[in-house]
Amino acid sequence: MKKSETNPLHRALYRILRPMARLLLRNGIPFAEFAELVRRAYVDAALEDFSNNRKKPTDSSAAVMTGLTRKEVKRQREILAGEHAGGLDARHENRASRVVSGWVHDSAFQTSDGEPAELPFDGPLSFSELVKRYSGDMTPRAVLEELVRVGVVATDGSGKLTLRQRAYVPAGDSEEMLQIFGKDVSDLIATIDHNLVGSGENSQPLFQRTLVYNNIPPDVIVRWRQYAAEQSQSMLEQLDRWLGPHDRDIASQGEGGARGEAVRTGVGIFYFEDPVQPEIHGDQK
Repeated sequence: MKKSETNPLHRALYRILRPMARLLLRNGIPFAEFAELVRRAYVDAALEDFSNNRKKPTDSSAAVMTGLTRKEVKRQREILAGEHAGGLDARHENRASRVVSGWVHDSAFQTSDGEPAELPFDGPLSFSELVKRYSGDMTPRAVLEELVRVGVVATDGSGKLTLRQRAYVPAGDSEEMLQIFGKDVSDLIATIDHNLVGSGENSQPLFQRTLVYNNIPPDVIVRWRQYAAEQSQSMLEQLDRWLGPHDRDIASQGEGGARGEAVRTGVGIFYFEDPVQPEIHGDQK
């Protein structure tokens, strides 16, 4: 048997790449385009994550690490420099999501008991003011149309706007869903990598747990899917109530507050469901 078939990391990588290949093919991404992105990721990781005494690797040392030529490392480094120069701030999250978060946590847009208030579209402490505060230059009408489209916000006969869900999730195979895919998978792999290599005295493992059963009858799945969604949403909302008010964009609103370098943190929950593949014992005739 080939070494690649017995190496535990290779087997784990194949399990990751198999569903990714399905997604790439469905979206018309050929292998050559994927390979180009892999080369870029290798160069980015070599140059940014393997510095020696805060000195970045040279193109030559990055070439040795990645197995690419120095010419290819230089080409990818120049592409990355252009992407980083023209890219958005990493802290700039989805604007519709930020509006919902502000509605949930900013006391100016809450009722006396701390729940999201019904808002008029215009005027002081209105939806338009909320969008201006948390979504930059996006127009209130555009944000409202999107939130109504995905069922997060509802309107009544008086024109008041009600928050129906405490989280914004884009619908369909939109660009935003693909951005979420990239962030979610990246965060999960970063957590696993931390737990694999972060075994030193001063390194605390990050929480990483999965609940799995592989012999559940089909008639249970519909009820389980609903129950898992309800409980997961409830847990995320509970965590959000604790952490959200500490976000400096919400807590300070330009009034200063806690100082120091910002940290990005969170907890991700996902549901999975696959048919169990039968085990094959012995030769099949």
